[in-house]
Amino acid sequence: MPTLNLYTNVPVDTVVASDILKDATKAVAKLIGKPESYVMILLNGSVPIAFAGTEAPAAYGELISIGGLGPSVNGKLSSTIAEILETKLSIDCSRFYIKFYDVQNENCNVHLHGQ
Repeated sequence: MPTLNLYTNVPVDTVVASDILKDATKAVAKLIGKPESYVMILLNGSVPIAFAGTEAPAAYGELISIGGLGPSVNGKLSSTIAEILETKLSIDCSRFYIKFYDVQNENCNVHLHGQ
């Protein structure tokens, strides 16, 4: 189950949050090659963040997936998520950092209701 945790120091209202969640879900599913029904996105706004010595709008992300990650996919994901954050929250792409975790299946315990 790919999971993207996003943290930003920008306040996020529910309408913008919904747009970001939808756009990020589609992007992660498409680029990793997993169904949207397996993708989880967490968005945390108004988190105190200092980046490059300032508290200007910034964001940090962590993407965890069982497979599907690699240098070319990571680059596409990074730029796509940065573009979503820039469009929806006016966060400059130079103030966004994302860390990728490609984990082994045996290290995860996923329960999907009804499966």
